[in-house]
Amino acid sequence: MSTPAPSPTGNATTRLLPFAAAALGVGFLSLMDAFMKEAALITGAYTATVLRSLVGASIIAPFWLWRKVGWPTREVFKLHLERGIISAFMALSFFFALTKLPLAEAIAISFIAPLIALYFARVLLGEEIQPKAILASILGFIGTLVIVGGRIGQGEFDSDTALGLASLIFSALLYAYNFIVIRRQSQRAGPVEIATFHSGIGGAILLLFAPFLGTIPESEALLPIAAAGALTVGGAMAIAWAYARAEAQALVPIEYSGFLWASLFGWAFFREAVTLPTIAGTALIVAGCWIATRK
Repeated sequence: MSTPAPSPTGNATTRLLPFAAAALGVGFLSLMDAFMKEAALITGAYTATVLRSLVGASIIAPFWLWRKVGWPTREVFKLHLERGIISAFMALSFFFALTKLPLAEAIAISFIAPLIALYFARVLLGEEIQPKAILASILGFIGTLVIVGGRIGQGEFDSDTALGLASLIFSALLYAYNFIVIRRQSQRAGPVEIATFHSGIGGAILLLFAPFLGTIPESEALLPIAAAGALTVGGAMAIAWAYARAEAQALVPIEYSGFLWASLFGWAFFREAVTLPTIAGTALIVAGCWIATRK
């Protein structure tokens, strides 16, 4: 008796699952940004960032312990420590920027991180920079200027905006270097272990500054922070699941749906309007990223 041929509909559904998971993960992380902006405005970016890291670690750590994989080797732990330190200040500077800038604007400008990562990969990994990567970087830079120029043209460029942009660029630089560390990490450890040490070490590093920056969290901020911690873990795991089942080059464009989510959540949470320069600048940045990542 012959085996029935697999259903074309079933195969198509299976192929679409990684894309659906990636889109869900990006949506989770964009919603997390909205909750974190709300919490940071209430109780301060430092306190909100520390508590989010600790909540995330408390959620994911039991899964890592349950798997009983043992403590990472010294070399792997050094990678966890390096990324934990980087991500701690990356997150703090990004969430601080959210208190100064509209959500969609901040997400759009943060898209320059993959373009910066191309140059870090050249310096740190010895990868060749192709001409298309240079073109992509130019488009990304022009897109950022368009967004900033739109603010200047509308007379909304004040000291708070400048501080937010400086913090966001600093975060994007750390995020770009973070890509290099993630690449090394992913070859030595699984996603549950990476997520556990990422949140745990990041929170522990930031706690060192509690005597200088810490404040007693406002009760109204606790629910948004808890939601942000849970969404961080859910988003990271969904994206890790997707990238394990589909090529990165196919999934990368889904990352840019974060701008659409940010526009929606920025309006729903804070009644932030999306300006035409922001849309135009985002289109240039995304075009640059697409040119850089396509074969």
